[in-house]
Amino acid sequence: MDRRELLKMIALATGSVMIGGEVFLTGCNNPDKVFGSGVFTEDDIAFLDEVAETILPKTNTPGAKEAKTGEFMRVMVNDCYTKEDQQVFHNGIGQLNEACKKKHGHDFMKADPAQRKELLITLDKEAKETTEKKKQFDKEQNEKEKEELAKGNKYDKKLMASHYFTMMKQLTLLGYFTSKEGKTGALRYIPVPGKYDGNLDYKKGDKAFAGLN
Repeated sequence: MDRRELLKMIALATGSVMIGGEVFLTGCNNPDKVFGSGVFTEDDIAFLDEVAETILPKTNTPGAKEAKTGEFMRVMVNDCYTKEDQQVFHNGIGQLNEACKKKHGHDFMKADPAQRKELLITLDKEAKETTEKKKQFDKEQNEKEKEELAKGNKYDKKLMASHYFTMMKQLTLLGYFTSKEGKTGALRYIPVPGKYDGNLDYKKGDKAFAGLN
């Protein structure tokens, strides 16, 4: 699975285009990099690992924490997100924790797996609702820009922020399925380059193929 196909898969899974995806495809050369690696604490990374593990828990395949997805999120946010999206993500760590306190009466890190799953299901629904509102908002802004440009006027489009959980879920999927653990554990792994077989047998339930693209 190459990078573009993976981003399409993530977009389908989250209902939103991959945030920072274009920068990721061009090597994460982000001119808007502002925060730097020091902003994420070790506690933040541990927190993000647990969020990711709740999304992709260990079963008979490695989980997201084993794939060090929290550290991957740090790199992606620092190197591929705009200044505005970086701020949403950083604020989201605290907001997710506060949502857990409100729902279960304690921090996310103290929640048991069932409580964590229940919370993230709620946040996922909330994030998808925000995504639909954002799509409509962006459509209206694009139409207004088109109208003003047709009149010869300049129009500064307003921006609506993505939901922080959409970001966390997208980065969990991207980090996991580009990791060694995700490629060799959750996907059937074929090293690249390798031989081509146009008549390979397929059995129902077989894992998808992954390569080092």
